[in-house]
Amino acid sequence: MPSNILKQAKNIYFIGIGGIGISAIARMLLSQGKIVSGSDSSQTEITDVLEKLGATIFIGQKAENLSDCVIQAGIPIDLIIYTVAIKGDNPEFIEAKSRAVKMMTYAETLTQISASKYTIAVSGTHGKTTVTAMLAQIMIDAGLDPTVIVGSLMKDKNGNMTNYIFGQSKYFIIEACEYERSFLNIEPQIVIINNIDADHLDYYNDLNGVIAGFREFAEKVPADGFVVCDPNDEKMAKAIVNLKCQIIDRNKFYDPDLRLKVPGDHNRKNAATTLAVADILKIKKAKALETLAEFGGVWRRFEYKGQTKKGTLIYEDYAHNPQKVKSALQGAREMFPRIEKSGQSGKRIVVVFQPHLFSRTKLLLNEFAGAFADADEVILAPIFPAREVFDPTISSEILAEEIKKKAQDSSLHLTRTNHSESYPVLSFPDFDSIITYLKSSLGPNDVLITMGAGEQYKVGEALL
Repeated sequence: MPSNILKQAKNIYFIGIGGIGISAIARMLLSQGKIVSGSDSSQTEITDVLEKLGATIFIGQKAENLSDCVIQAGIPIDLIIYTVAIKGDNPEFIEAKSRAVKMMTYAETLTQISASKYTIAVSGTHGKTTVTAMLAQIMIDAGLDPTVIVGSLMKDKNGNMTNYIFGQSKYFIIEACEYERSFLNIEPQIVIINNIDADHLDYYNDLNGVIAGFREFAEKVPADGFVVCDPNDEKMAKAIVNLKCQIIDRNKFYDPDLRLKVPGDHNRKNAATTLAVADILKIKKAKALETLAEFGGVWRRFEYKGQTKKGTLIYEDYAHNPQKVKSALQGAREMFPRIEKSGQSGKRIVVVFQPHLFSRTKLLLNEFAGAFADADEVILAPIFPAREVFDPTISSEILAEEIKKKAQDSSLHLTRTNHSESYPVLSFPDFDSIITYLKSSLGPNDVLITMGAGEQYKVGEALL
């Protein structure tokens, strides 16, 4: 496939245009003056923004959408970009195949973009969205004018939330996803491996498989490039051994006393990673620290949503694997210390967690069970299946029992005020039941965090 296919294309159609990554590509091509159209299964804030920017959006995926967009544009479609979540029986996918139009996946499109840029790829089992946004802001403030694609929403220079920032320099910052080795489509000069943990085991099978995936990615860095990581981590050491490029130890840039608006030691480590890259790019440390001090986080990463009439603070977090859950709650506890016995200070942290994927919940059941130690109450919604079929051997009820067992085994004192259960871990059959319960149980001393990669955020929205 020619490397200038994106440059040559004039009318591009996206199947699954509302996805957080693929929509960023759509925005990029719109900024270049391309004709952009596409479809998705439902209308969202992302599709609304794309429409405002000039894209033609179809809600519902039908074969005739491709003909309709040609009629509107007045010229034929010459490129179709699609998400791998699209199945082979998708009517638009079938129609596209029949037209013999050039087609690329989202990941293949990244290859086209990164090959023509100085690419900084941010990878890791967790923290990559925050690191991408932190680094983007540092480079923007330093005048390096990067193009940025992030797997969430960050603020642009006008204060608007976006997953894409248009830059005119050679620099390209991309959040690199490890699922199905998608990141191997990127051609990087700098790779950040923020951390490596067991995740996506439905694809990698085990931790060694995950490590091997990151190893393959790190091997793509040329001899004059860099890998930024924690080389002292046992799992990381296996992924970076004998690489031809230079290894940059992010620990040399870590400051345990660094003051940030985003709480938690995991965010101080994220900041250290960005400082290491800033050093590579010859950005003055004082300038980078100035940016970090003002960094306010990204969408759905311990994002403050508001305060209820009863005074309960509502936060939303995308954490969906055990280490992310644990880190998010440690950060929350750092911001909101526990209520003292006198009851005169501190906050009670209540978590509404929706497990994401049957396979992840089942394979990491023990790790999930120990991830909620910093919460005072854990409320579980039914598992969000996403791409998976129903598995009767795992459920939120099973996870609830395991959390209780872990708390008892570890002598963790999960206690809540005004309730009798020693280990307040509850499982509900639906969101309506959770909302009804929380309306009567939450008060001014409570912080509610809705957590997961599913639809649990609707609980917080309902309460607000």
